[in-house]
Amino acid sequence: MQSGTEGPTSAPLVLICDDVEPIRRLLRINLELAGFEVDEATDGHEAMARLIDVVRRRPDVVVLDSQMAPYDGWWAIAAIRSHPRLDPVPVLLVTAAASDHARYEVDEAGFDGIVTKPFDPDELVAAVSRLAASGRAARGRP
Repeated sequence: MQSGTEGPTSAPLVLICDDVEPIRRLLRINLELAGFEVDEATDGHEAMARLIDVVRRRPDVVVLDSQMAPYDGWWAIAAIRSHPRLDPVPVLLVTAAASDHARYEVDEAGFDGIVTKPFDPDELVAAVSRLAASGRAARGRP
């Protein structure tokens, strides 16, 4: 999937957002090994600052942790879905709390998929790959 001004051979860009550095590192390693370019943010506010910066390449997929302080993934998804430039960007929620009720809330909030912690690296890569290839049309779970 192409976005921004990158050339046709650019790897898909994924913005990962998690406040725990070892989790960001684990996400980054798995995604880079699968051929993705990766950018990082430590909370929803930092993610939004990167996302609305028109000079930066818009990511093909955003991966958000649900629980971060002070601006969590729920805050970030609301901001993303309300911004015209960002609404088309698929967003994957990574969470340790994924009950059936939470999955309903995930759909209603505008997330395009969910991966639960501790995550299987293959499941993560499959979900991100599907979203990078199909965009928001790939809604659903791995």
